[in-house]
Amino acid sequence: MRVVVTGQVGLDKKPFLARVVELAAEGDFALALCNIGRMMYAEAPDVAPGKILDLPLSRLHSLRRSVFKDVLATCGRADGVIINTHATFRWRHGLFYAFDYDQMKALGAELYVVLVDNIDRVHYRLTRDGVTDHSLKDLMVWREEEMLATELLSQIVRGHGHFYICARGDGDTTAETLMNLICRPHLKKAYLSFPMSHVDGASAAVAEIDAFRREMKRHFICFDPSDVEEKALCAAALEAAEGGRRTLEVGPPAARTVMETSQVLDILADIDGQIYARDFKLIDQSDMIISLIPTLQDGRPGLSSGVERELQHAHEATKDVFVIWRPATPPSPFITETATRVFGSVDQAVRFFLDNNYVPPAPTGGLFG
Repeated sequence: MRVVVTGQVGLDKKPFLARVVELAAEGDFALALCNIGRMMYAEAPDVAPGKILDLPLSRLHSLRRSVFKDVLATCGRADGVIINTHATFRWRHGLFYAFDYDQMKALGAELYVVLVDNIDRVHYRLTRDGVTDHSLKDLMVWREEEMLATELLSQIVRGHGHFYICARGDGDTTAETLMNLICRPHLKKAYLSFPMSHVDGASAAVAEIDAFRREMKRHFICFDPSDVEEKALCAAALEAAEGGRRTLEVGPPAARTVMETSQVLDILADIDGQIYARDFKLIDQSDMIISLIPTLQDGRPGLSSGVERELQHAHEATKDVFVIWRPATPPSPFITETATRVFGSVDQAVRFFLDNNYVPPAPTGGLFG
C-alpha cells in the first residue's frame, strides 16, 4: 500500500503521521514514512531551516526529483509507505505545483489523502513557529488548493475512488481513522451526521451524540464533520466586532492563538462555503451515512437543515442511508422515504450492522486487507 498524504503548511503532519505509523505497528501493520520536506533538507545541508522555498525553482525542482528517487527505492523494499508531501506551494514565488507527474505515475499510489484542520489551529502552529507572513484568507485558499490539486492528481494517476479528505485533529481518534483507511480497507466507511449548532447547551443531546460517535467509530472508518468545526470561530468574530475588539483569542487552553477580528470576518463566507462543499465530499467518499436525530430539551426532534441536506445528498448519491430516530414523534416521510433503514436506538443500529455483515471479519492472508 502506497499512500500520498498532502496538506497545507501549519498542520504538523510529521508528528501526526508518525503516530499513524505507531498505531499501525500496534496492529502488526508495518508502514514506512517518507517526509519529503525533511528529505530535501537532508539533501541540501547548505539551506537553512525554513528557507528551502526561497531557493530558485530550478534547484527546488532538482532537489525534489532526487529525493523522490529515494522514495521509489523505499517503496520497493516496504509493504506499506506513506509519502508526506504537498500538492502545491504558495510562497514568495507565488503558487506552484509540488510534484512531478512522471514520478507520481511511477509511484502508483493506491490512496491520495489530503489532511485538513481548523484554521485557528493552523494559524496557531504557524505563529508558534514564527511564520507570520500570511493572512487567514491565504490559509483558507491554500487549503482549497491542496484539496483540488490532490484530487486532480489522484484522478489522473489512479482514476475515481482513490482520493480522501481526512481531519488532522488532535489525539488518536483521527490518527486511527487514517490508519484504518490505509491498513484495514475491508472496513466500511461511514459519514456521521448529527445536529451541531441546534444542540448547543442541550447537555443530554450532546452526551448522546458523543456516545453515538464513539460507538460508530468502533465498527467503521468514520468521517466525522465535527473533527473540523469552525462555526464557533464565526460567532466569536461577530461578538468581537460588536464589542469593538480588534482581536480575539480562540483555541484550546494549550494552544490559544490571537487572531485579528477583521481577518476572521473576511473569511466568514469561506468557512461556510468550505463546510458545505467538504461535508458533501465526505459523504461521497463514504459507503453510507449514519445519522443520529436526538430529542431536544423541549421534546422536538433535533433535526437541522444541514442534516436534512446531508441525508438527501447521500440518498441521491445512492449511498445507504441509516437514521437513528430518538424523538417520540415519528419521523416525516421526507426521512422515511429516503432512508434505507430507520432505528429507534444506537443499539438497534449496531445489532443490524453486525447481523447483516456491515462489520466484516478481518481478512486473512497478509497486510492491508
